[in-house]
Amino acid sequence: MADENNPNVKNGKVGLVDRVKDDIQAMKVDIPAKAKEQIEGLKDPTKTQVYTSIFRHKHDDTPRNRALGVLSNVFLHLHPAKINRDAVRYSYTWGMGGITFFLFIILTYTGVLLMFYYHPSKVQAFRDVLYLEHDVPFGKILRNMHRWAAHLMVIGVWLHMFRVFLTGSYKKPREFNWNIGVLLLVFTFGSMLGMTPYNDVRFGLLGGSIVDANALLRSYIWHCIGIPIVASILMIVHFWRVRKDGGISGPAPVMLEAEADKQRRGPKAAGE
Repeated sequence: MADENNPNVKNGKVGLVDRVKDDIQAMKVDIPAKAKEQIEGLKDPTKTQVYTSIFRHKHDDTPRNRALGVLSNVFLHLHPAKINRDAVRYSYTWGMGGITFFLFIILTYTGVLLMFYYHPSKVQAFRDVLYLEHDVPFGKILRNMHRWAAHLMVIGVWLHMFRVFLTGSYKKPREFNWNIGVLLLVFTFGSMLGMTPYNDVRFGLLGGSIVDANALLRSYIWHCIGIPIVASILMIVHFWRVRKDGGISGPAPVMLEAEADKQRRGPKAAGE
């Protein structure tokens, strides 16, 4: 009874009721506003908070925002903010570096799938190859994709290095990256020599005095684990050095042929 007659208690109860009423009124305003915001986000995802937290800068035509959009993105920042546009012409690069990396991805993907059906044992190895080709759905095309991707990767690496040599891209300051490329060529050949059908190609990986089960097992480990890991590390260094050395080396000056023609024809042509 004393608490009920206490004015402080009464004021506290009234204040609590008022705060609850205020919170309810705020919820009536906030909930429709947030619902409307969610609906607008579904209509245009680029205006949501999630999108702006990932892409912090607009992809417009201003050089500053384009550079910031590249530098602030975890994937795009692997590339330089600006590149020599003449250096990325297919007639200049032949696209061999990218094609070779794409073939490496195919080799990795198909190789992982083939590992589900292959046992590196003296008794089972050749039987698994026959089972893969004749009984596994799409097994033959899977094995052929892996094999032909390996052959094409060797050709791609050769053509890539031939292009680099022709354009002088191995010269200063890219000597170190040229040597990394040579090592990648060596490991590409090493992976080819470790092909897993059981034959005498693994003579250099003997586990004893003859080509036996130990040779097959050692070859399989190098083919599936050792060489791909080393090659992946070298490729990471190779891509990183391409950027650090100034991007893809290209012809000078940095000018399109159409722009050069306009410049040669004078200011009247430049205003066309």
